[in-house]
Amino acid sequence: MSMRPSVARDKDIVSRAHLEAFAGDVEYYLTLTPRQLPSRYFYDALGSALFEAICELPWYRVTRAERHLLARHGREILAQIEPLSTLVELGPGSGEKLATLVDAGRTDPRPLRVHLIDVSAAALDLAHRTLGALDDLEIVSHRAEYETGLLEVAAARRLDGRTLTVFLGSNIGNFDPPGADEFLRGIHATLAPRDALLLGTDLVKPEADVLLAYDDPLGVTAAFNRNLLVRINRELGADFDIEGFRHRVVWSEAESRVEMHLVTARRQLVHIPAASLEVLFEEGETIWTESSYKYRTADVIALLERAGFQPIEQWVDEEARFALTLVEAV
Repeated sequence: MSMRPSVARDKDIVSRAHLEAFAGDVEYYLTLTPRQLPSRYFYDALGSALFEAICELPWYRVTRAERHLLARHGREILAQIEPLSTLVELGPGSGEKLATLVDAGRTDPRPLRVHLIDVSAAALDLAHRTLGALDDLEIVSHRAEYETGLLEVAAARRLDGRTLTVFLGSNIGNFDPPGADEFLRGIHATLAPRDALLLGTDLVKPEADVLLAYDDPLGVTAAFNRNLLVRINRELGADFDIEGFRHRVVWSEAESRVEMHLVTARRQLVHIPAASLEVLFEEGETIWTESSYKYRTADVIALLERAGFQPIEQWVDEEARFALTLVEAV
């Protein structure tokens, strides 16, 4: 008997669950003061493609700096956590950074299990294709929130080696300080002693450089930001006037973070049927869509130690002001 119909039903259930979660989050966050939207919803198919374009912009140096560090120190990174049996990436994007690490650093010929965790089906598909070009990888995709995916990985733990979880792209910067502490403690709770974490963090740099990276002259980041409203219109049946919102970037020196906002150019009433919500936006009102915290190297170590990790090594691209930090669970 063919299993295709039940597989299709399973996918429908997953899609329905994600749509319900999306609607619930939109309803909650748009009624906060100030109004907000969770940055995790940037990454539909178009949003993922726009973010990949952002990573190639000359003003956004995070991805190139991280790839350079992974290529240069990949063998050193993986050598410190042998025998490695499992790799886990949270938010894999295109999969190119993990592929760079594996290609640069892997010397063990034994098959390696790779778990990819993301809420974006498009990102998971792209990463799976990228990593599928490498030999002897068993790739498992988890379309789930990070916490849920990590629990799924822990339940299928291999006992023949160590696990390396990677959280790259300075995505930890999207959490406020208490949230970052809680999130890293959550990762630690799913690991066995001597399992490892590789964390990528963008470092503090001049304000002008930060603002240019998040408000590029080509308007790609602005399109990425506004696509969040396009997605709400498409998936939740909303009627945002996309042209009625402007992209705004703010640097907060006191908080060491860059903020992205969408600003209403005029008064408008927005209906979001799937969220059972109507929102009246006054002219100049904002929706806070992302925060990206920047770190100092010592702060990264302190952050990880608070979560129960012990530092192994840290590599820094001084020109681009980006760091990779390798730690192990104790």
